Amino acid sequence: MTAGIEDAVQPFEASAVLGLLPARPRLLALGEPTHGEDLLLDLRNDLFRHLVEREGYRSIAIESDCLMGLVVDDHVTSGAGTLDEVMERGFSHGFGTSAANRELVRWMRAYNDGRPASEQVRFAGFDGPLEITGAASPRQALLALHRYLAAHVDAGLLPCAEDTIERLLGPDDRWTEPAAMMDPSRSAGRTAEARELRLLADDLVALLDAQTPHLLAASSRESWDRARLYGRTATGLLRYHFWMADPSAERVTRLCAVRDSMMAANLLAVAERGPALVHAHNAHLQRSKSSMRMGDLRPEWWSAGALVGARLGDDYAFVATALGTIRHQGVDAPPAGTLEGILYALPDDHSLVDPRRLAATLAEPAPRVSPWFGYAPLDPAQLTDSDAILFVKDLPPPGEAVHPL
Repeated sequence: MTAGIEDAVQPFEASAVLGLLPARPRLLALGEPTHGEDLLLDLRNDLFRHLVEREGYRSIAIESDCLMGLVVDDHVTSGAGTLDEVMERGFSHGFGTSAANRELVRWMRAYNDGRPASEQVRFAGFDGPLEITGAASPRQALLALHRYLAAHVDAGLLPCAEDTIERLLGPDDRWTEPAAMMDPSRSAGRTAEARELRLLADDLVALLDAQTPHLLAASSRESWDRARLYGRTATGLLRYHFWMADPSAERVTRLCAVRDSMMAANLLAVAERGPALVHAHNAHLQRSKSSMRMGDLRPEWWSAGALVGARLGDDYAFVATALGTIRHQGVDAPPAGTLEGILYALPDDHSLVDPRRLAATLAEPAPRVSPWFGYAPLDPAQLTDSDAILFVKDLPPPGEAVHPL
């Protein structure tokens, strides 16, 4: 190990993470450089259990569909649905097939059983209803918002009737057209109906805000919070579809920015509940601009973490995760001159790194290049943008993972 590096490194323990941070954050964000690896999710689960049992944290938010996440939250707080049903209907991006995610939901339900609502742990998805190939219809969010308002305010205050929204939406497949991701002309986002829906959604959200005192008295805080989620999601989806129909060169940049803006708004809402652990890809949680390569294009945008960090200051902390190997994906031991190569020489399987101390001992490492598109190495130029680094030496092949701690 390079002289001096040992002062920046300690074995990873959940109890040590907060000790590296300038303050106890309201949102503690743990990033990952690739998806679908249960060992990383096991480490996340261990950290979350510690934060709940020892530090008073009460929520976890993950990079999954915010509306589907309501299914998980209902289960862990009230027992609604079976665990199998929740794993099938409560996660997007295929995350419901993860054994570690299943264990997270099982543990949260067991922890909450018999506890009053004020002491229960909560679950949230904070991604929009989006996939890499497209976006959902705004139907669910728009109708849920309209129905909540219709149940609690005078009908004359509503900007339209429910059947008007149904007529303007039309069939869902016009919104979920797969060809629209590559061909803007196939998107419904700039039709006359979509433009009218954007105005109506804005009016519904404005009515929700204007009637806040009455709505909190007439319903519950939980119902009002969910209505706000429906409003954010409806306006965000309509904005996303609008930019899917954009033929300009800035289209992809706009789409990425809208998605992370939706994520940020959901995270700020989670933060209102109290301290929470956040888990997502490093690129969504970092403080620096995010970017990706798409042919000759390299769009850049501010991530959800950058947006939330700008608002919360020290109430937001980011722990990046770096990896040594993912051999089952063709990612072998990192070159010695890279940041991951330097950390790979550490003796422990899982290490906690103080990035500022580490940066003070190193000449700028060379960037690592991944042979697999699904893994994003850390950018050494952004080393000190994180508050801590979790380094995992080797990821085992699927089916061979063991509990990390």
